Amino acid sequence: MDTELARTFLAVVTAGNFVNAAARLHVTQSTVSTRIRTLEDALGRRLFVRNKGGTTLTAAGRHFQKHAATLVRTVEQARHDVGVAHGFRASVTIGARFGLWEQFLTTLLPRLLRNAPDVALRAEIGLESDLMRGLIEGHIDIGVMYTPESRPGLKVEHLFDERLVLVSTERRARPGSGPEYVYVDWGPEFFARHGASFPDFQGAALTANIGWLGLQHVLQNGGAGYFPARLVRPYLACGKLAECAGAPAFSLAAYLVHPIDAETDVIGGILAAIRQAAEIERASFNPIRGKRRKR
Repeated sequence: MDTELARTFLAVVTAGNFVNAAARLHVTQSTVSTRIRTLEDALGRRLFVRNKGGTTLTAAGRHFQKHAATLVRTVEQARHDVGVAHGFRASVTIGARFGLWEQFLTTLLPRLLRNAPDVALRAEIGLESDLMRGLIEGHIDIGVMYTPESRPGLKVEHLFDERLVLVSTERRARPGSGPEYVYVDWGPEFFARHGASFPDFQGAALTANIGWLGLQHVLQNGGAGYFPARLVRPYLACGKLAECAGAPAFSLAAYLVHPIDAETDVIGGILAAIRQAAEIERASFNPIRGKRRKR
């Protein structure tokens, strides 16, 4: 079977409709439709039902999904193996949100390189949709993210909970109080809790989908926003930022995602190191007061 057909099928599953799948694959909608029709003809089964809300999988489509994911991952793994740099027995790609690289995964890289000197590492940054697609298609081996999706063949593990705190350069700020507030899109759960806590909030002059962008703007231009306590700790210590007293804090769960059938002799040690680092991160917070313990 042409793996491009399987890849297109998975793109439609992830995107929810043919239009968005076409945009992700950088092809026309008619090309996506033709590929899916060709795939359905080859399998002798209808895989999708189109409706006003997008597309839904048929029973046959749900059965085929796990095989399509396995097929695409196998091909990508073959590319990995063939393209391994000279002197290494394997390569592993780790993809994560920018904020989870900063002061978490980046601190692990030296240890991973020392512990597995015969494994080449590739580090990538992406949003959840990009990371999930990479895991499904097989060109990402390990993903670390905030809001993963459940997919056949992938295992999702809770790592730790971020504590999002409102910080400001002015030592006082409330969402919606002025143009200085930066809203960071930390996902649908944060959106709901933020709205419940600040019902009068009508939107911010600046919205960022990556916390680093919002934080850099606040540091360089002044303002306020919600950021992980883990990331703003150095700026709180030196006085560049101050936590806004009385403002609610929110939790944001970080997850580890990897293929269930991954080769444990290659990524097992990397997964173990990430879990260990997450355990240290969990233990570093006082569960009662929500404050970081001294290390």
